[in-house]
Amino acid sequence: MLENQEQEELTTVRVQDPRLQNEGSWNSYVDYKIFLHTNSKAFTAKTSCVRRRYREFVWLRKQLQKNAGLVPVPELPGKSTFFAGSTDEFIEKRRQGLQQFLEKVVQNVVLLSDSQLHLFLQSQLSVPEIEACVQGQSPLTVTDAILRYAMSNCGWVQEEDTRPVLVAGAELYGSCAGLGSPPVRSCLKPPSRWSGFGMEDNHSDSLDSPTEQPETE
Repeated sequence: MLENQEQEELTTVRVQDPRLQNEGSWNSYVDYKIFLHTNSKAFTAKTSCVRRRYREFVWLRKQLQKNAGLVPVPELPGKSTFFAGSTDEFIEKRRQGLQQFLEKVVQNVVLLSDSQLHLFLQSQLSVPEIEACVQGQSPLTVTDAILRYAMSNCGWVQEEDTRPVLVAGAELYGSCAGLGSPPVRSCLKPPSRWSGFGMEDNHSDSLDSPTEQPETE
């Protein structure tokens, strides 16, 4: 009898492995690996791995709120001008906040219907490319973009978190190749160090307030 029942839909999302990109340059920033593993019919790819920076999360939340109407969108970890602690502590606190944000988002049926969320989680398209894709100004549909990214695999990626996913010990298939969008941020890049790096990069950025601290975005 139980075999005839529909399988419960589960989605596991992890924000991990913060890496310093463009180390030593004026436009250095931190990005985060996003693992997603699911059996939900809402997702085109059942496993994926992408890297996103904080300002892209800020953009995503604004877009979700714009399209969700009166449905509340979870909050992102804030940007503190003054932080009492090490850079490592700040980045770990932000990582935890970003994961909590995504965990709440993917459990919300209304937010889950937003195509921009799916491209954010399952492709390495840039923000302008995501916007063009959902507006029909790209040669690829949303589904095509996700499937092409999933098929451009550059290796198997195992989740670094020791907590179980849907299948204990399962490997998560994720592509590190983009769709011709330079630069591609690999899921398998060697770790960087935070030495000499501020909490946020202080360069101009249309997605961040000019009054905010130098960014680990």
